[in-house]
Parts: sequence; C-alpha cells; structure tokens
Amino acid sequence: MKMIRLGKTDLMVSKPALGCLPIQRCSMAEATAILRRAYEAGINYYDTANAYTDSEEKIGLALAEVRHNIIISTKSMGADKKSVTAHIENSLRKMKTDYIDLFQFHQAQSVHDINDSNGPYAAAVEAQKKGYIRHIGVTAHKLDMAFELVKSGLYETMQYPFSYLSTERDFALLEQCIARDMGFIAMKGLAGGLLTNARVCHAFMEQYEQVVPIWGVQTMEELEQWIQLAEEQPQLDAQMQAIIEADRAALQGEFCRGCGYCLPCPAGIEINNAGRMNMLLRRSPWQPYMSEEWRQKMNRINDCIECGNCKARCPYGLDTPRLLKDMLEDYNAFYAAHAGQQEKD
Repeated sequence: MKMIRLGKTDLMVSKPALGCLPIQRCSMAEATAILRRAYEAGINYYDTANAYTDSEEKIGLALAEVRHNIIISTKSMGADKKSVTAHIENSLRKMKTDYIDLFQFHQAQSVHDINDSNGPYAAAVEAQKKGYIRHIGVTAHKLDMAFELVKSGLYETMQYPFSYLSTERDFALLEQCIARDMGFIAMKGLAGGLLTNARVCHAFMEQYEQVVPIWGVQTMEELEQWIQLAEEQPQLDAQMQAIIEADRAALQGEFCRGCGYCLPCPAGIEINNAGRMNMLLRRSPWQPYMSEEWRQKMNRINDCIECGNCKARCPYGLDTPRLLKDMLEDYNAFYAAHAGQQEKD
C-alpha cells in the first residue's frame, strides 16, 4: 500500500485511507470484518468523529490490538473547552487507546481564538500537552472559511471535499495547503455518491501526491474494490478523461452532496436523499425509487413548514427548500414516465 507524508504532521498514512462514517450503518460484526480486512490489506489510516454514533466504538473493538500500527483521526464540533475536552476523553475511551494521532475541529465555522482560555482550541492544546492528541487539524465545507483556516496557521491538516468535480478555487485551496505544508485530506471523493466510477475517481486522486482520499465504505465489496485499485494503480487515460469531462458538464455547480448536515428535518423530509433525487434517478438504478415507500418520502416535501433550518445548516449555501420543490417536481415527472415501465419489467 502506498504511504505518503501527511504534511507537517510527518505521519505516514496509506493512500487510500478509510473514512469510517458509513460503518455506522453496519452491524458490529460487519464493521469489525471490514476494518480488519482493511488493516490486513495495508490501510493504516482511519478517519472518524465522535458525532458518527458508534463508529469509534467499532474501531476500538476491531483494531485496538494493532493500535500501534495504525493512524487514527477523529473530530469534535464542541463550542467550548469543556465540550471538546469531554469529546476527546470519550473518543479515547471508545477507541480503547491512550492517544489520538490527529484531532480535528469538525466543520469549523470560524478561526479559533488561541487567547480564549475557555475556548475549543485551548482544550486541544491542553490535550496535546497531556499526550492525548498528537496533532491538530480542521475540517471545512465552505470554501471561503477553508481559506481563512489555512491562512491562520493554527492547523496542521485540512480536510475538505475534493473530487474531479472540484472548482478552480478548490484546487487553489489545495495549492495553499501544499505551500504551507498542511496535510490535505480529501473527503467526498465520490461527490456524495454522484460519481460512480471508482476506477476513474482513484486515478484522479493519484495525480495529486499530497492528497489523502478517505473513501467511505459500508460493505466488504466496496472495500475490496478500493484495495484492488490500490494494487493495480490505474493511471488517468484519455477514456477516463472523457468520463471526467462528461461528469463535469453534467454535475458541476449547485447540487446536494448528501452530507446530511441539514438534518433533522421537523417535517420528516429525508433531505440528504430527496435533495439529490434527480441525480439518483439518472446515475443509479432508478427502479428502487419507484416504490410506494419512496413516493411517500418524496411527498413529505409538501409538508415543508419553511422553517429555514436546512438552508441555514447547509455548508454549501444551497437554497434547500427551493431545491426540494424542484426535486419533487422532477420526481413526479419521472415517476409518471417510468412507473408503468417498471411494472412491465
């Protein structure tokens, strides 16, 4: 497995690495099998967060015995010293470890005040002095905020959405990180599931030596796919480039990445899927979305109370209520055109 230096941390991490958000959806036995297989294949870097329900617990159960051979990063969205300290201590307990290699401030909304003795950054510094964490990083979804975080010089790594749908400014952010020797951790390499050709996505990431993609997996089949690609090391060719250009033409711009930060919805709308329904219908098998269950889910959009919470929470600045109405209109048109075809099939 290829190992690369994660910026100024000097941590040597596998490329690819494993994003452990999706293992929340696995049973304990399934998650354990996936994590152990990843380790056996040479993947040594595992990214999680205290907000990912039982993800940390599953890492602890599966990998505690090989802790000295792996790199773990976790995150906290705590707004003060007390909260962040509690999160760090809870992460240590759940993962059955006495240190965290990389602690990240999760979806930071501002540059942290290093002079605030009761602030989040003070908690990280204190934990670092105690040996609870080794390095301090940050994650972001909003590009302007990401630039400010990089410019501050307070963080050793940046985790940010990065795929072949990224814009010129996204690439400029990567260049800023490289210039400052900040490790660059790429989340959402599949653009929230809208990119479906893993081989092309892998080859794209291979162009950038300093980028560490964390691929989220929830099945053994998905993991084996990334392991095989890491062994084969396919390089970007003309055919792959044509796929990239076609996807860029179809997908770049405003679209829902399915991150789920808009949730929960008081009207019970499954925003993270309903908000990208047009893409799901056209870029994956559409038949499952013609079910009565999905019709009911989509029709919940009519129950929207216009509270504005989803729009305020969206890290990409989408007008979520308007987007959902557009998705419902598109879904109804698609259903009218295809439901009969499904019955014939």
